[in-house]
Amino acid sequence: MRIDVLTLFPDVFAPLFSHSIVGRAVAQGQVELAAVDIRRYAQDRHRSVDDTPYGGGPGMVLRVDVLARAITAVRSEQSHVVLLSPAGPPLVQETVVRLAGKPHLVLVAGHYEGVDQRIESVVDEQISLGDFILSGGEAAAWAVVDAITRCLPGVISAESLREESFSQAGLLEAPQFTRPRRFGDLEVPAELLTGDHQAVAAWRQREALRRTWLMRPDLLQRAELTPWQRALVESFEQTMAAASRLGRGDQDGHENSGD
Repeated sequence: MRIDVLTLFPDVFAPLFSHSIVGRAVAQGQVELAAVDIRRYAQDRHRSVDDTPYGGGPGMVLRVDVLARAITAVRSEQSHVVLLSPAGPPLVQETVVRLAGKPHLVLVAGHYEGVDQRIESVVDEQISLGDFILSGGEAAAWAVVDAITRCLPGVISAESLREESFSQAGLLEAPQFTRPRRFGDLEVPAELLTGDHQAVAAWRQREALRRTWLMRPDLLQRAELTPWQRALVESFEQTMAAASRLGRGDQDGHENSGD
């Protein structure tokens, strides 16, 4: 796979492309990465890439003609062009896996106040990291590169990918523990110390569901749960409801004792 990042700051990507899992994937030839300087495609003597917005307003806007020339220069019949933009849908793991199947990905990292709206006519889709604003698209581009690279075959073990958050029915990963066995009053769950692989697997499935239910209940709304998982969620809800009723009962008892 090849990924080209169109950016005004190509130098920031060099150290990122050479470290950790991404760096290993590059060294092994599993992915080819390049940061392309958008300024190379400016045609005036000042290499201008932006201008003031029509209609007035603060900030500067990236020019559509310069960006379009940069995209055309790196694009081929196999290319898929993504504009990193707050207007796009938030990036999810399903999208990451889909993009990892593209032979050539072009990521357009915007900057300044924004990008001329007409750039939408020359890109294939838009993606956002979430409902917040960055100073530029470089951080977003790096996040996309990292997420995609680790999904390529052979970069990391298939087992690790299967057990990660969002990979099992869209749920969070189960809690993880390592040494020391005791930290203050907190101990590693006994189920993880039994050596029983089936018991460990069952505990992880249950706790992944519980953790998702507690911390990201929104994920459960679109997850495809098995009957066993749905029954577990109902048991979690019943337990919380019972605890809530008990708490209210204790509070009432204390209040009544003071009458």
